[in-house]
Amino acid sequence: MASLEGRIALVTGASRGIGYFTALALAREGAHVIAVARTSGGLEELDDAIQAEGGSATLVPMDLTDMPAIDRLGGAINDRWGKLDILVANAAVLGTISPVGHVEAKVFEKVMTVNVTATWRVIRSVEPLLVKSDAGRALILSSGVAHTARAFWGPYAASKAAVETLARVWAAETEKTTLKVNSIDPGATRTAMRAQAMPGENPDTLPHPSEVAAKLVPLCGPDSTVTGKLFRVAENRFYDYRLPE
Repeated sequence: MASLEGRIALVTGASRGIGYFTALALAREGAHVIAVARTSGGLEELDDAIQAEGGSATLVPMDLTDMPAIDRLGGAINDRWGKLDILVANAAVLGTISPVGHVEAKVFEKVMTVNVTATWRVIRSVEPLLVKSDAGRALILSSGVAHTARAFWGPYAASKAAVETLARVWAAETEKTTLKVNSIDPGATRTAMRAQAMPGENPDTLPHPSEVAAKLVPLCGPDSTVTGKLFRVAENRFYDYRLPE
């Protein structure tokens, strides 16, 4: 039996990049994947790939700026399956690479809405379902810039620092339950977002998103019992948080 046979997984931003390949890898291991993304075409390609390998998925074309739709998603999952075993909160936007004082208000607000508010709303919507699982697992995608505070990456870095804090708080609140919550730093990866941020970089020098996905799947199963930490994909290990020095 596959390691995730019979488990229900929700993946946001599943139409491309890390989300796409994580959804595909989870389905390959036996999970039924609820795939959420704005792009219907990308979701349909994912569904074809999953079915070609004998897996199954439910496609949810949805804009994560539609907060009531996120609430309805939790209700629909409850009505159909009564629980959720895995959450991979991957969806995010980059915004612009520019000095903080030059960022347009509408750009900053979109980054915060998609990366922070929508992630919180997803957590709020599905937490009751995750705690119904015998081994609920939540992975919240972050970035190294949440810690390095890299110049010109202000909105994205701030948004990822915010979601990491949300994940840490959530992990502390659910510590005595079967739910395990961790943040993920995927590192530089061959994705469209990376190309947008670093247009002069040779993508062939970067890990493919399927390589990242392969390291995330083991964190989604019942055997992974760590919570409240940061997993750095490049080192394939968990890191503790600590106070400023």
